[in-house]
Amino acid sequence: MAPDVPEDMAAATAATPALPRAQRIAFAAPLRWLARGWADLAAAPGIGLFYGACFWVMAQILGAVFRNRPEYTMTFVSGCLLVGPFLAMGLYEVSRRREQGLPQSLRESLTCWRSHIGSMGLLVLVLTVLELLWGRASLVVFAVFFNTGMPSTASVLQAVFSMANWQFLAIYTLVGSVFAALVFCSMVVAIPMVLDRDTDAITAAITSFSVVLTSTATMLFWGLLVVTLTLLALWPWALGLLVAGPLLGHATWHAYRDTVQWSS
Repeated sequence: MAPDVPEDMAAATAATPALPRAQRIAFAAPLRWLARGWADLAAAPGIGLFYGACFWVMAQILGAVFRNRPEYTMTFVSGCLLVGPFLAMGLYEVSRRREQGLPQSLRESLTCWRSHIGSMGLLVLVLTVLELLWGRASLVVFAVFFNTGMPSTASVLQAVFSMANWQFLAIYTLVGSVFAALVFCSMVVAIPMVLDRDTDAITAAITSFSVVLTSTATMLFWGLLVVTLTLLALWPWALGLLVAGPLLGHATWHAYRDTVQWSS
């Protein structure tokens, strides 16, 4: 006969929250995420087009900043890295609802953050700090290392890619890579985790880092795919973002589902 379990111990056991654990995944897994993301996009094309249009507008604003004040381009890019994941949260919600067999709703996707406002607020704070540091570092690199002062609108590409500014290019690329890596590692699955389990922001960010460390090669491949598809989507006139934006958003949800395992 099994021994009696005290009621308070049984209640504590029942109340123990599930814990996230990063699991190792195959190198080719990101291709599967894209295929599943495409299926989600095809299942709710109207919602995907709405979010794709939002990403397209962001690209148009970025282009205007680059043409008129190129020294502030990286500042705005980092701002997009702040806004983009929260736009993508609506896409994660679409994928989550499709996974659970729930009806799709643009309104639900736009308001899915409301029940997670505490954790999302802290993630906003973290990303805001990174955005401010990245923007400031970008301006400092321009001021210190650019060979001809701040570039003009007409000659910015020629000036930036001339051999006279090789030191600027090296430092600018290094600084940008460091901040991009920090954002990627801390956020790659953090926001889907918050949406799925209402995880606190610290646990979500730590688990995100753990995912990258557990399957480093795979996550580097995923990051390369994200960057490549985004760059390809920018030509011509950034119209590719109408599809690539929501596709990557849906795929990120499946990246989270494959890389994070929950256990009591």
